[in-house]
Formats: sequence, structure tokens, C-alpha cells
Amino acid sequence: MSNGCLRYRERPWFLLGLAAIAAMLDGTCSAADAIEYPLSIAVDRSGVIFLADRNLPGVWRLEGDRLGLFFRGSKKFRTPLNAVRCVALDREGSLLAGDSATTDVYRFDEKGNPQPLTAQGKPHGQIGIPMGIAVDAEGSLLVSDLETNRIVKVPKEGGKVQPFAAVPAPRGLFYDSRRQLWVISGRSLVVVSEAGVTTKVVDDGVFLFPHTVVVGEDGTAYVCDGYAQAVWKIRPGQKPEKWVRGGPLENPVGMDLRQGKLFVVDSHAKAVFEIDAKGNVTPRKAASGG
Repeated sequence: MSNGCLRYRERPWFLLGLAAIAAMLDGTCSAADAIEYPLSIAVDRSGVIFLADRNLPGVWRLEGDRLGLFFRGSKKFRTPLNAVRCVALDREGSLLAGDSATTDVYRFDEKGNPQPLTAQGKPHGQIGIPMGIAVDAEGSLLVSDLETNRIVKVPKEGGKVQPFAAVPAPRGLFYDSRRQLWVISGRSLVVVSEAGVTTKVVDDGVFLFPHTVVVGEDGTAYVCDGYAQAVWKIRPGQKPEKWVRGGPLENPVGMDLRQGKLFVVDSHAKAVFEIDAKGNVTPRKAASGG
């Protein structure tokens, strides 16, 4: 793992720490060591945050207020995580990442190296554009493929993918405690049953550009809407409510739910925000670290 750094002129004040400022002053901070375009977020059981950065390309790790690189991909096309788009955690807590450059999903091993799950000895995998990853009760991966307009299932240890459901323009996924898969489909929100039956929860015309969805234990869904600069709340049986809107949110794109708290990553603000049960938004502070 290498050190991360935050650029002063391009970073919000609340993401700057003394270590970052010192790094800029002594010249050790480079453009390559700054969050560039974060798209997805995953939070583990201990509160460690992982961010998929499309333009880095690679994955950041934020523990407490210490930000560092977890994995840096190559700028060379068709190399692992050259076009990383999503991150998630499996049932054992291992990090997963979806990459459209190699059309595959990866699981990071104990040494922090990404291992392809669907390539089967080939230089690329079996998924066109993996936009979201969820893990079902048995540990199999459910992956949204924007290229083929479907959700596919990947065996827990990898291998040949199987079709799960046809869903137009699928992006963010969430697998709930009732064994349902929630899917952002175009500008709508749908639920897919274990049998692959799709039910629409929110029709087109409500969201502007939804990206991800998470669902609480009570069945309440939350949706990140980038164009609306908002997080929507959808209570069971009720109409969608624009719950949190506007600054400091600029383009919320990724979201995770941990212990009743929402964690949101914003690609334009280049920041992570925490949202409590009352809708209070708190920027997550970070300083460069190892």
C-alpha cells in the first residue's frame, strides 16, 4: 500500500489535514496521489471505507481520518481496474471490484492483489460493463451489466456466469434481508425476486439520474440521485421523498449503509459524507496517510 495525498486547490477544506498541506509544501504530493473521480463506496464491519476511483484508476482506503491508496491500477487499457466502476464486500469481508476495461469482477486477496473471478484463464472476463455488485445469502455475486441489460450471477469462488434477470440499463444493486434484489434501472427503481420476477417500485419521471440504492432493515430504501443533488427516501407503501438535497452534495453517486448510517461518496465534491437517521449531513474528514 502506498501513501495517499490530497491536493489543496482541488479539495474541499474539510478534506484537508496538516499532513496533506505539509506534503504539498515539501513537494511530495503529486497529481497522481489525489482523489480524482470516486464512483462507488463500500464500508466494512469496522468502519473502514473503500472508494472506487474511476480516473485514478484504483481504490482508496479511508480508516478514521487516514486516507491511503489500497490499489492503484494501470493507465493501460485491458489491465485490472483500469476502468473500475464499483466496489462491494463479500460475506467474509473481502473487497470486490467491478472493472469494465477487463469486463470482469475481482476479489482482493490477503496481499491486496485483485484476483479475476470470471476470466477463466482468458485476458478478459464475461461481464460487459459491471456497474454494481451485490452478494446473495449463499455468497454468490449478483452483478449489473449495463452493456447487456441484465443481472448476472457469479459463483462465490468465480467461474462461469449465469443470467439472473433481464433489466434495462441496470446500475446500483442491493440485496436485502428478504432475499430481494433492488436495482436502479434507467431512471426507475425495481425489485427482483429470487425467481427473477421484476416489480417496479418507483416509475420513471421521479428521479433525474439515480445511481445507487440501499435498503434498511425496516424496508425503507434510499437512492442517490446525482442530477438532483439529493438522496431520496422511499418508505414501504409511500411515495418517494427527496430527503436530503443540495449542498454540500454536488453529485452523489455511491452509497453504503452501515449500522443505520448512510455513507455517500460524491464524484464532483470528491468527498465522503455521513448522513444520520435525521438527515443530518456530515463531511468525512481525511488526511493523507499510509
